[in-house]
Amino acid sequence: MSTRKKIVADARKEANREKSFAILRNCPSSPRKMRYVVDMIRGQEVNRALDILKFSKKDAAGKVEKLLKSAIANWQKKNEGERLEDNTLVVSEVKVDSGRVLKRLRTAPQGRGYRMQKRSNHVTIVVDKVQIENQSQTK
Repeated sequence: MSTRKKIVADARKEANREKSFAILRNCPSSPRKMRYVVDMIRGQEVNRALDILKFSKKDAAGKVEKLLKSAIANWQKKNEGERLEDNTLVVSEVKVDSGRVLKRLRTAPQGRGYRMQKRSNHVTIVVDKVQIENQSQTK
């Protein structure tokens, strides 16, 4: 690895140490379907996001709900002295990337075969604390 790439990689690792996140890899649904669910919770407060996912009819919502709970648990582990009830956590960043694609053949009429792609995705959720300033103290 060259020196420049190593410096950039080390900076990225250092930035990730300060974040509380969870990653779901190779989830067997298409990235497009997952983005519908993820767009509903982006920027929302954590408790509201969990409620949205719980009552959503989408199949991917259950997987994202479990992932969000994991990100919250990672935040609690990283900030041991702080209570979750005293802080306002938000879903600060959510990213859905395309995963591997399984290529299969499906039977078709007259002895032919159609190609079928079974897509998967990777989901990353970053949870962060919001700083609420008391306006009564500034007045």
